[in-house]
Amino acid sequence: MGPPTGVQPQVPEQRRARNGLVAGVTVLALLVGGGAGAVGGYVVSENNDSAPVTNALDRPPPAERTSTAPSGSIEAVADKVLPSVVQLQVRGGSSAGEGSGFVISSDGLIVTNNHVVEAAADGGQIVAVFQDGSTAAAEIVGRDPTSDVAVVRADKTGLQAVELGRSDDLRVGETVVAIGSPFELSGTVTSGIVSSLHRPTRAGGEDGSQATVLDAIQTDAAINPGNSGGPLVNMQGQVVGINSAIYSPTQSGSVGIGFAIPINQARRVADQIVETGQATQTVLGVTVRDGDQGGAQIVEVTPNAPGAKAGLEPGDVVTKLDERRIDTSDALVAAVRAHAPGDKVRLELDNGSRTVEATLAGQPVETE
Repeated sequence: MGPPTGVQPQVPEQRRARNGLVAGVTVLALLVGGGAGAVGGYVVSENNDSAPVTNALDRPPPAERTSTAPSGSIEAVADKVLPSVVQLQVRGGSSAGEGSGFVISSDGLIVTNNHVVEAAADGGQIVAVFQDGSTAAAEIVGRDPTSDVAVVRADKTGLQAVELGRSDDLRVGETVVAIGSPFELSGTVTSGIVSSLHRPTRAGGEDGSQATVLDAIQTDAAINPGNSGGPLVNMQGQVVGINSAIYSPTQSGSVGIGFAIPINQARRVADQIVETGQATQTVLGVTVRDGDQGGAQIVEVTPNAPGAKAGLEPGDVVTKLDERRIDTSDALVAAVRAHAPGDKVRLELDNGSRTVEATLAGQPVETE
């Protein structure tokens, strides 16, 4: 394989230790001088001219708002989704941290990132903290390191589940809302837009292998450590992604480039985990590296796999999958992962000199 390609963001992993917040204190000084003062509600000037003084403190507060938040507003989205977002406190071995998740069933199923809960995979502890302040123990139902999706079950019923939307009809520029627990500040709501779609992103950041490449949604909604596993939501209050990674080249906080797992892919993985306890990864059955002139060059073809059955050979360079341009090896991996096993795709080779069709397969994901 060649050097890592595509965006290699820092994963906003769960906090390793509690950080205190330093509050800025503004000192208000009352300055008195010049012999001028307020007397009986009037200002005395040198010419003894008087003018009435208006003071906001003398006015009564406005009537309390009784109407609900306008439909389609960020406020309305927060009202709808916040009750379904949880903070996950994780302990395992000598490590501890926290992240976010969201409820998908009233009997306690919660979706989050694999990297939020993997420390508890070998006998650790997970505590779910709900919006009303209540807590419950949780255990891992299943997890998929390659897609960075995990499902846990909290020992609690009567929960409010989110509404799942679609990520395949997202548009660049549309408004989205991110909800989670950045820096242990639970119930934090931020907003932004969809900055880009189909961004190849390694779930493990710089340490991630090509096995963890995501077909990510890019957003400028503020995502910070602790947001991992929380929902990215459209303006109908439907979950369209799972906040998973940030691009942070010089600091640990958000620089306006965050990445979310598309909910179409996450939903498929979560459903497999709930049904069988194990996820299935979509594969083409080839090993690739970056082509010298762009594209994804095939290095090795797995016998009897979809690529071999389609006639792919070492040295072929994939430059397009269906209508999607492939300019790197990570882009091909992300495009394949965006599909489900059984999907048929058309591969354009060597800039159009040849085209083949392949039926993608699935293989069980190993968690060890």
